[in-house]
Amino acid sequence: MSLRGSDGISGSHVVAIPYPGRGHINPMMNVCTLLASEGLTITFVVTEEWLTLIGSGSVPNTPNFRFRSIPNVIPSELTRGLDFFGFIEAVCTKMEAPVDQLLDGLEQPATCIIADTLLAWPVAIGNRRNIPVALLWPTSPSLFSVNYHCHLLVDQGHLPVSLENFSERKDEIITYIPGIPAIRLGDLPTYFIGKIEVSNRMREAFSWVTKAQFILFTSFYELQSHTIDTLRGILPIPIYPIGPSIPFMSLQDTVTSPSDVDYLNWLDCQPKNSVLYVSLGSFLSVSTTQMHEIAMGLHSSEVPYLWVARGEASNLQETCGEMGLVVPWCDQLRVLCHPSVAGFLTHCGWNSTLEAIYSGVPMLTFPLLVDQIPNSALIVEDWKIGLKMKEEIGVENMVGRDQIARVVRRLMDGDEGIQMRERAKELQRSCQIAIEKNGSTFTNLESFRDDLLRISKS
Repeated sequence: MSLRGSDGISGSHVVAIPYPGRGHINPMMNVCTLLASEGLTITFVVTEEWLTLIGSGSVPNTPNFRFRSIPNVIPSELTRGLDFFGFIEAVCTKMEAPVDQLLDGLEQPATCIIADTLLAWPVAIGNRRNIPVALLWPTSPSLFSVNYHCHLLVDQGHLPVSLENFSERKDEIITYIPGIPAIRLGDLPTYFIGKIEVSNRMREAFSWVTKAQFILFTSFYELQSHTIDTLRGILPIPIYPIGPSIPFMSLQDTVTSPSDVDYLNWLDCQPKNSVLYVSLGSFLSVSTTQMHEIAMGLHSSEVPYLWVARGEASNLQETCGEMGLVVPWCDQLRVLCHPSVAGFLTHCGWNSTLEAIYSGVPMLTFPLLVDQIPNSALIVEDWKIGLKMKEEIGVENMVGRDQIARVVRRLMDGDEGIQMRERAKELQRSCQIAIEKNGSTFTNLESFRDDLLRISKS
């Protein structure tokens, strides 16, 4: 996808500030790559560690896209999962000062900031410097509405909820969130359950939303049109659904390098619509015991599968046998688009969800934490292009091999799976139309660019 008519943008300089996590950096880089391809100068700000992790292979091949780094003032990406709240606290309190100092040293002054919605301080920086700010929301529009209207959950008595009484309350139905017909209490993000520290940081970030000038969604309009229209009627600033930005940038894994195994050749040798692709994300992982149960369940299903298992790969291949191929890394979008792939066992991260929709592949949902829970509900209940494999939230709740094998066969072998593949293909067509020239994503991105240029020069 490419925008046209980019005259008069030579003085524009966008500084991009992503939340320092893979699922946030990828969509930010995609959006900025599109803007850079039309002549806007982009400065992409990351920590020194992330600059190394991104590597030269992911750098857009345009002279006006450049990286700048700040010191490693936050915990390492390799260990941030060990102290989830500590990492969030560091991001919220330690990055603002070095980014502010970096802005002072830029050769060309910033005319706009694009920042992740989870970061409150870039909006404060923009307001202090009189620089317009666009907030990028890298997950579903419905989850944006839940967070923006979090006070309603408190007013109606659904929050706070403790871990002790969560199981008896999880099926309570919430019907008052604007743009969302209904959602179960158990399908809220996990940061609303139990400890309130993360939830408080989220509320702080959303208290700054209306102090920005634009909101960008990494979703296409047709996917959740009712939610987007409702939010447009509520928020005093414009919203632009500009996703999915295809092709997605595939950052290399932070632990392993790309696989030497010829997995594409292996896929070429499999029958059409026969393979289950398995990937449970790059950040939060399951226990060794759960990995073993997944391996045994996949083996029992007798369905061919390609499994990205990263550090555990060498220990799983023997268990998986001839039916499965285990690799530490793959080009996920290319795999999902392969004709032999008929299903996706996923942790339900938003980037993976959008890639599956773009590829027309139904999903088996295995959510672990955070936004993966409501994403699973969208996949299974709203769009009806998937089956739940993991019913109970939390990494500690095990799913046994028999259930895994049973659900895999339901998707891959039965009429139920055929119907889901048909619905997934319908959603795929909507996605492909959206990103074509004159589609909703194209026109929204074009409108954002024009409005950005106008406000930057005013």
